Amino acid sequence: MKHVVVIGAGPAGMAAAAAALRAGAVVTVLDSAEEPGGQYHRRPLGARYRAAKAFDRVLGHPRCTWRADTSVWALERRDGRAPLVHALRGVADGADREAVCLDPDALVLATGAHDRVLPFPGWTLPGVFTAGAAQALAKGERVAVGQHVVVSGTGPFLLPVAASLLQVGARVEAVLEANQPRTILRGWAQDLSELVPHTGKAARLARYAAGQLRHRVPYRMGQAVVEARGDGRVEEVVVARLRADWSIVPGTERTLTADAVCVGHGFSAQLELPVAAGCELAGDTVRVDGDQRTTQPGVFAAGEITGIAGQPSAVDSGTVAGWLAAGGAPAEIAGALRRRDRGRAFGRRLAEAHPIGDGWAGWLRPDTVICRCEAVDHACLTRALADPVTAGARSVKLSTRAGLGPCQGRICGPAVAALTTAAGAEAAGAHHRPIAQPIRLGELANQRTEENR
Repeated sequence: MKHVVVIGAGPAGMAAAAAALRAGAVVTVLDSAEEPGGQYHRRPLGARYRAAKAFDRVLGHPRCTWRADTSVWALERRDGRAPLVHALRGVADGADREAVCLDPDALVLATGAHDRVLPFPGWTLPGVFTAGAAQALAKGERVAVGQHVVVSGTGPFLLPVAASLLQVGARVEAVLEANQPRTILRGWAQDLSELVPHTGKAARLARYAAGQLRHRVPYRMGQAVVEARGDGRVEEVVVARLRADWSIVPGTERTLTADAVCVGHGFSAQLELPVAAGCELAGDTVRVDGDQRTTQPGVFAAGEITGIAGQPSAVDSGTVAGWLAAGGAPAEIAGALRRRDRGRAFGRRLAEAHPIGDGWAGWLRPDTVICRCEAVDHACLTRALADPVTAGARSVKLSTRAGLGPCQGRICGPAVAALTTAAGAEAAGAHHRPIAQPIRLGELANQRTEENR
């Protein structure tokens, strides 16, 4: 009987666990949150418990162990075998976390993604939120991030974020999609046959759009928030029309009064653990084959770390990964494989319809902070890139400390890489960190002591 460890209890991870159990495996599910479901299933407190009951069939299974509040800080590679999983169980900032070490036959990584946010003047002001954070507060705690909110960025995710804000009483002053209509239409229309299985998504987006019409929320394409202003917090935002490459059309700037702005420029896959496991990447996602296998023995990947394509696709990829990780026969999940492939096609269309234009760098001023952790501004980064001695990606990081702060480049990394490439230097690849999550020195010492006994 195989032991399958699933890291991440979002839609992909829960589907992987359910499939592995059906295939006869012993399953352990780890997640840093206290409840399963991930961001997609986040609900107010009462509904959160009701949603958790939907997972009881999986997490309450006699062959399943559920470990909430558990942070995986390292994956120890082994030749020809799935890596050892080192984790700490307990509140993230607690001082008495329990050391956990698991020896799986197969590992399924379903760590998800987080909001990608491009820097702009004023983005460090209180009142600037990622779209995901604003939705989490609205859905999970029934809290509005502001009374007068502007939602800006790119992608269909902006619509449900605005809907969540409206449901908790915020006034959404505008929803701004940075890409122009022709860019979006060209991306979605490349192969209309690939969209036929996803009419349900279109229907949901239509419902969100209808809700915004009822609330008279303006939806503008080819526009974005390019600056936030205020004394101590956001008081107004500067909105401008953009060209297809996201450069500002001169003279189109206008000011909107707002006490909060929610920004989301797509998503960044959480790649720390896949990189730690030695998995090969395909751009900014984990490379997997048709069985969701990575390039490392015994390691599978599912969900948004293999490509952003929505919740149904994440579930299908998780089903495939969990079933095959447990040794199930591919023929028995033919339906999930077909749906997974259709989801991948949808993800490609999504990426083509909502790209990030290179011209966003023109929004920046010399004093615009790029790396928030280390307070590295655009002028500092530009000087390092212009100096032949420090122009390389690694030299830029060491000389400016951009990406070396507590977030380890999770937030600023994509922006620094884009600016580095634009300056003609080669951007750094994903960095392997033996320690993937923050851990106290005492915890590390105790872990080593236990392993050496």
